[in-house]
Amino acid sequence: MEIIISSNTSKPIYEQITSQMKALIMSGELQAGDPIPSMRSLAKSLHVSVITVQKAYEDLQRDGFIETTVGRGSFVSAQNRDFIQEEKQRQAEEHLQEAAEIGRTSGIPVEKLVELLKLFYQEVN
Repeated sequence: MEIIISSNTSKPIYEQITSQMKALIMSGELQAGDPIPSMRSLAKSLHVSVITVQKAYEDLQRDGFIETTVGRGSFVSAQNRDFIQEEKQRQAEEHLQEAAEIGRTSGIPVEKLVELLKLFYQEVN
């Protein structure tokens, strides 16, 4: 598992950790039941504060991506399918919102955008 922290972004470090771990889980690179590094271990490898990693893990746990058991550690949650679907839908909504704004400001009729969306959705690579 590789997490890369960038200083060239306005995104807080804990959010960078959270989003990268979510991406690893959603891509299937991390599977349900897989252990994730301890907070202390990840903080040491990233050269960040344990408190920063703790905040990221709290967010991941709150969102259902990981489960933490005292004495055992943290693992990818087996219950995360609904959360993954919700996260994917949220990402699609962001892109659709951007497409709608481009269409609105450029005078592209909504029917044309819907037609394009259907075409892309049905397209097989």
